[in-house]
Amino acid sequence: MRFLPERDPTDSADDPTAKMSFFDHLEELRARILHALGGVLAGLCAGLYFVPNVVDFIQKPMLAAFAANKITQDKLVYTSPLGPIQLYLTGGLYLGLVLASPWVLYQVWKFVAPGLYRHERKAVVSFLCFGVVLFLAGTAFGYYVMLPMTLEFLISIGVQGSFQPMISINEYFDLVLVILLGLGVVFQLPILIFVLSLFGIVTPEFLWNNFRYAVLVIAVLAAVITPTTDILTMSIFMAPMIVLYLVGIGVSSMVVRNKRRAAGETLSSTPVVTTWIILASSAAAGLYWAARHFGWLSLR
Repeated sequence: MRFLPERDPTDSADDPTAKMSFFDHLEELRARILHALGGVLAGLCAGLYFVPNVVDFIQKPMLAAFAANKITQDKLVYTSPLGPIQLYLTGGLYLGLVLASPWVLYQVWKFVAPGLYRHERKAVVSFLCFGVVLFLAGTAFGYYVMLPMTLEFLISIGVQGSFQPMISINEYFDLVLVILLGLGVVFQLPILIFVLSLFGIVTPEFLWNNFRYAVLVIAVLAAVITPTTDILTMSIFMAPMIVLYLVGIGVSSMVVRNKRRAAGETLSSTPVVTTWIILASSAAAGLYWAARHFGWLSLR
């Protein structure tokens, strides 16, 4: 399996940009920008229409944290007359951009694809697909795991201090946005390691031998981006980052093994085997937790 095969000389006939003038490129760019803006406008309209349902969905972890701490409050508040309007406009903007992003990426792809060789097109499509999947996985982890545990911890501190919570929906939305987008970006770590391995900057041996330093860097990064100061929340942030680092070692091993096999060299399998054992154990533990959390298992 090759990630970036050598260029095929016959691919040059597959490059129509050689027949396009500079003004043809500008005209094509103008058309793609107009199509993309039309998609963004349609996405914004759809986002403004569906944003009330999305806001209700986003409030659920907060309301669940209220219920877990026996607080009889079923709605969040706003402290400014413009609060709901600002929330709906901001939420509709983000939702519209998310809905329009596939169309915008398609327009970008239509513009750059003719100038790429066949193997480069496959590589770009793979990057986009895996990037989207990892980003969605990160946001899902943030919503279903990180956000409920963080909110329950924060609310419990206030309850123990005999305080009455009055959570603003606007501030809560900002917190949710930071956590979900932050974890979505963090989950791109395997792709970063893939690129570094592809260019020979890192190897699986290097990543494995420096694992303890990577854990230290991850701990510092988790301490910086964690919205709370407790060690439990920081550990929850660290756990997926460490697993993603191990996934990156597995990805790096496949890239380097493919390159060394083509060069007739051998690759030590010790870090690779150990990494996949740890990943299999982590996946089993994650599936068990999800089954218990979502009620897939009814253990007595």
